[in-house]
Amino acid sequence: MRFSGAEGKWRAGLGRLRDVVRQELVTRQLAEHVPATPCRILDVGSGQGTQSLRMAARGHHVTALDASRELLDLLEAGIQPGMRVRTVRSPAERLDELFGPGNFDVVLCHGVLMYFDDPDPLLAALARMLAPGGLLSLLVRNGDALAMRPGLLGDWEGALRAFDGVGYVNRLGVAARADRLGELTRRLGAQGLEVRQWYGVRVLSDAAPNDAPIPDDLDELLAAEEQAGRTDPYRALGALTHLICHRKT
Repeated sequence: MRFSGAEGKWRAGLGRLRDVVRQELVTRQLAEHVPATPCRILDVGSGQGTQSLRMAARGHHVTALDASRELLDLLEAGIQPGMRVRTVRSPAERLDELFGPGNFDVVLCHGVLMYFDDPDPLLAALARMLAPGGLLSLLVRNGDALAMRPGLLGDWEGALRAFDGVGYVNRLGVAARADRLGELTRRLGAQGLEVRQWYGVRVLSDAAPNDAPIPDDLDELLAAEEQAGRTDPYRALGALTHLICHRKT
């Protein structure tokens, strides 16, 4: 996976505006779908563990998998007494070696698919991890709005390139790939996964600088982002697309 080596730049953005908006919106969107009763949750590419820790705080049994020791250290430092969190250092490509099929009620995979040239093997492995009727939360770069970020930043050459493909270089300086909703829905369906709901993430604030601080009116900003992320036509313009999928029984 191409993310390896970018951990330092990733850590520099933690707690900044862009990170806070992403994590808070995903948390709110997940809350509508993850059962309140304890679930077995696998977080693939957990990173610093924001969602893993929030799920564990709600009483779920969480297995957090990431290839980065540096980011897993951050996650482990946030584990509070009573939280049921297991960490596993491994690339996502080894899922089938590490876990049996159908062992999890919920699988999270956020900001990972963009680093795979061919998404199908990972999507197939994620589907195998789920118990029948289980839920997959998938956060991807939105290929249908790939020109928005460079356009809003005045990078006209980058905006024009974005109309012709799904490859791009992200703010970490890493070559990545975006997914278009229609094509991704088809790929998920081929793995027995049905998209039940989808949201836009960072519809209004994606052009903020990497080091943008938290504003005093954060609550209003999040309320506007949350509304935009669930409302047409705005949600289709989000930098990220959050899909809620269920494994067919």
